[in-house]
Amino acid sequence: MSRPQPRELVVIRKQNITPNMLRITLGGENIQTIPEDQESGYVKLIFPKEGQKPLFRTYTIRHQRADEIDIDFVLHDDAGPASSWAKQAKADDIILVGGPGPKKLIEESTDWHILVGDMTALPAISVNLEKLPTHAKGYAVIEVTSKEDIQPLKHPSGIELKWVVNPHPGENSHALLDEVKSLAWLPGSVSAWVACEFSAMKTLRNFFKNDVKLEKDNFYISSYWKLGINEDQHKEVKREDTELSL
Repeated sequence: MSRPQPRELVVIRKQNITPNMLRITLGGENIQTIPEDQESGYVKLIFPKEGQKPLFRTYTIRHQRADEIDIDFVLHDDAGPASSWAKQAKADDIILVGGPGPKKLIEESTDWHILVGDMTALPAISVNLEKLPTHAKGYAVIEVTSKEDIQPLKHPSGIELKWVVNPHPGENSHALLDEVKSLAWLPGSVSAWVACEFSAMKTLRNFFKNDVKLEKDNFYISSYWKLGINEDQHKEVKREDTELSL
């Protein structure tokens, strides 16, 4: 099935979920061009630039209803085009949206699971937790900027939530890894889902691949951003890293 063409969506409302996370709800007459069941899939927010190629910024579909989708934005001081737009957005504003791209969900067939990520991955982790079976066991390790950014998340009772407070995201590449290493390892096979800043991703990838020796089918890992560079530059860094790690 071919991917739908970019479409204009309309800002329905916005709300602060926590001090550093803002939710924008999008809808409008073109919302039906987004197929059903796309939560945790990604969309591309498209920002035209006069005389230049448009900017594309990648965001997760946090919730999907019949006539709306929610997109959560992490707010920070050095805001890029997407979070700057989100801060200023008001009802009835128009945004061009591409996608959706594929959903990335944790492998459910293992005995237990571990999900790891920072605030950029919190929407995707939240969807993963909601979709896991009720008997699922394991951990979700989530880095947030402040205690006030800790969200109530729907999750199986056997998944323990571990919150790591780091006021300076991206500056401590071992913050998530140290928390993961402190976990009591459960018996049986494990699957892992990891998404975070590039340097932190590399430390976690080394741990899961070389120390834990996770099977490839049970391991999803991605960097969503890299401290000090924009998404276009990060895309190139990811490409080079992928070539080196093959």
